[in-house]
Amino acid sequence: MKKKVSVQELHLGMYVSELDRHWLETPFMFQGFIIESEEQIEELRRYCQHVYIDTEESYGASSKPRPPAAAPLNIRLPGEQTKAPHRQNKENNIDLEQVLHRFTPGHRHPPRYQDVSALEEEIGHAREIVTETREAVYTIMDDVRLGRSINTSGAKKIVANMVDSVIRNPDALMCLNQLKNKDEYTALHSLRVCVLALAFGRHLDLSDEELNLLGIGALLHDVGKMKVPNDILNKPGKLTDEEFNLMKTHVPRGVEILEQNHGISQVSIDVARFHHERYAGGGYAQGAKGENIGLFGTIGAIVDCYDAITSDRSYHTGMSAHDALKKMYSWRGRDFQPLLVEQFIQCMGIYPIGSVVELNTGGVGVVVSINRNRRLKPKVALVLAPDKTPLSPVKVIDLMHQAAESPGHEMEIRKVLPPGEYGVVPTSYIPLGA
Repeated sequence: MKKKVSVQELHLGMYVSELDRHWLETPFMFQGFIIESEEQIEELRRYCQHVYIDTEESYGASSKPRPPAAAPLNIRLPGEQTKAPHRQNKENNIDLEQVLHRFTPGHRHPPRYQDVSALEEEIGHAREIVTETREAVYTIMDDVRLGRSINTSGAKKIVANMVDSVIRNPDALMCLNQLKNKDEYTALHSLRVCVLALAFGRHLDLSDEELNLLGIGALLHDVGKMKVPNDILNKPGKLTDEEFNLMKTHVPRGVEILEQNHGISQVSIDVARFHHERYAGGGYAQGAKGENIGLFGTIGAIVDCYDAITSDRSYHTGMSAHDALKKMYSWRGRDFQPLLVEQFIQCMGIYPIGSVVELNTGGVGVVVSINRNRRLKPKVALVLAPDKTPLSPVKVIDLMHQAAESPGHEMEIRKVLPPGEYGVVPTSYIPLGA
């Protein structure tokens, strides 16, 4: 039952189903969430006079008890690799419904993973992984282009290293994901999609084994593009209908290539098979929709789209991460499974890594690490003083632990700025030297 409640009466465990204003006017990326911290209550009181609570989905004081943690996810793997073209059932899929169940109101539980290394500690390992992965992707692309077999064992080893890094602290690889070169889009896109998929999979509490399966599928999801002419891949304008039809063949070609290589699971291949399908239909190459796309296919579709719309290409300029998440939220139910889009937004953070932000002091900074417990308090590289003059050296501040100059005046983010505002280039402040 929906109940109107003053923000002064809020407490932990309440399920906020609706605000008294549009969600875009607040720091909350979407409506419909359990209040899990005092910080959320503070923010609600700052932006709203009242909210609407769903009493049936709430838990805690004066409500139903918190439910027990969800059971671990069971995965059903295929036996010997067999071809399964055009299948649209759940055979050999990780159970999408079970994963979604973990994040429905009233069924949340403590996350499987906690960060075990700081960004500054992990960035060196991540940089080595990115260099190794970039070289491996180019080798894979050349092998596919020339009709040779993919070195699947080598690819799996690289993905395993990426999984280990993401489990320790996903922010390091996510930080390096900001380094983009539109002239290397196809190769670096595969690397970035893999990182995004693993970070998202970690957020969804997938096991180490499941993350490895997801990662290899994400890394190889676009191998079919090696069979599409370069002049179409890199065309600096809109494709003709004929060219677009040819472009779309990269999906079945990629699936065929992966099925011809030993050691790649069908659940991994699902990332390639379904990453251009859309929740309400209308995607390609099978026209699959709804739950038939499966968990890995849906993750692939979400992260592939996110990287594409935030990247500069020969024919368009990428949008900011903040704007991209808003756009993707508006596409929920049509293009993407609604709850998974919301969880992707949660994973990326209200202020995603690389966001240019203005603080309440007037200073300008770049978000370099998110706070997974208090998402309004990330680490920020402060690059401009309140008068917008450059700071030297750049100072990295943790808003979670930044002391207030006076009581009640903690340093906080006032707003997100467009990329390039005041001449700030986010990639210039990623801690590569750490």
